[in-house]
Amino acid sequence: MTCVLFVCTGNTCRSPMAESILRKMAIPGMEVRSAGIYAQSGSAASTNAKKVLDEQDIPHNHQASLLDESLVEWSDYILTMTTGHKDTILIRYPDARSKTFTLKEFASLDGYPDIADPFGGSVDIYREAFYEIKEAIEKVVEILQQKDS
Repeated sequence: MTCVLFVCTGNTCRSPMAESILRKMAIPGMEVRSAGIYAQSGSAASTNAKKVLDEQDIPHNHQASLLDESLVEWSDYILTMTTGHKDTILIRYPDARSKTFTLKEFASLDGYPDIADPFGGSVDIYREAFYEIKEAIEKVVEILQQKDS
């Protein structure tokens, strides 16, 4: 079983979208969760994140989770939305260094290393984040499937 954890700030926008995208792919032997560095456990996904997932026919039923040691230990890969998230995790959980990457870094995508936070933005801003996350996840899946073969 390969366990992938997506991490953002509040676990209401980017990481829940990432979790939902990967979960919908239904890859055998892959489990996915998400968390936030500063999440309020139990919070719902943002309205616009839910709208974008609905537009894409991607099921979601999200409650925010605060990143903790048990989630770090559970995961084989921790994929963050920004370099700041990655740095925070490595300060808090230095033993997670070998499995913590930004999403774009792990996907080997060039350009700006972070996926901008759409929080508080229009549905169009959320769509932009969604497509950026989706593109990276498709690359991540290719990489992980090559590692497994």
